[in-house]
Amino acid sequence: MGKHTNRRKTGLFGRAGALARDERGATAVEFGLLALPFFTLVAAILQTSVVFLAGQVLESAVYDASRIIRTGEVRDMGNSLATFRSQVCGRLFGMFPDCSAMHIRVTEVNNFASAGVASPIDADCEGECAWNVDEAWTSGAGKSVMLVQVYYKYPIVLQFGALGVGNLPDGSRLLGTATVFQNEPFT
Repeated sequence: MGKHTNRRKTGLFGRAGALARDERGATAVEFGLLALPFFTLVAAILQTSVVFLAGQVLESAVYDASRIIRTGEVRDMGNSLATFRSQVCGRLFGMFPDCSAMHIRVTEVNNFASAGVASPIDADCEGECAWNVDEAWTSGAGKSVMLVQVYYKYPIVLQFGALGVGNLPDGSRLLGTATVFQNEPFT
């Protein structure tokens, strides 16, 4: 009689109960549920970090390259926008895929107070945004107050929709930096 009772417990309901109590594979199921949100969060943190680093590298490169204007050294190097662009690009550590896409404006201003900076892209553009301000180049004379602006449409690898770091309609991020200084009294 004992054997007959055991058979009933191992029937359909007995097997389902045993399966419900079986915890083998629970970790794999939990990992499967949490993997996508976890790796998405890690990717978002990495993308934000890369964009922040790229902005800092661009700022440092522009500041360092502006020294050739400040000292008048750019006159001996060709005194051109292409010369300045190559000086900036040489300091970017390969973080910017296309240096020719950099938008550069080097202008002389009357004084430090009159140095105004505005975005070179229309805030309401749709699709691929074009530069709405032309590039400019002048190295100024000795003691000139100079305004150097450099902008770049940095490509964003991982798009997260409205939560992403892209601030242009095509998903890229407009990075920019500006510096104002007075040239040394060179002749």
